[in-house]
Amino acid sequence: QVQLVESGGGLVQAGGSLRLSCAASRSGFRINNMGWYRQAPGKQRELVAAITSGGSPNYAESVKGRFTIFRDNDSKTVYLQMNSLTPEDTAVYYCNADLRRLGSSVFTNYWGQGTQVTVSS
Repeated sequence: QVQLVESGGGLVQAGGSLRLSCAASRSGFRINNMGWYRQAPGKQRELVAAITSGGSPNYAESVKGRFTIFRDNDSKTVYLQMNSLTPEDTAVYYCNADLRRLGSSVFTNYWGQGTQVTVSS
């Protein structure tokens, strides 16, 4: 069973930066779209940024110009560079990816366990 393993969350002051990373725990898979979602207390989970297998990104309006998503296909890792953080960015951040086992034509959607990002004012 493959898992998405996240790291990089933590506590940072407003205006600071954090970089999240998410990697597939096993080899033998192809990864299609990858993305980051977040869920703040009392709110629905929302898309923050996503990136296609070809490297084309898209962002939520609230993070455009501050966050950058990029991926390393060799290491099967997706990153989220977060700059100019504000308290409104405080949430649990979840990695999401579509993975296909080599030899299979079926993609399965996976979620990471989530990593807490807290931005203090």
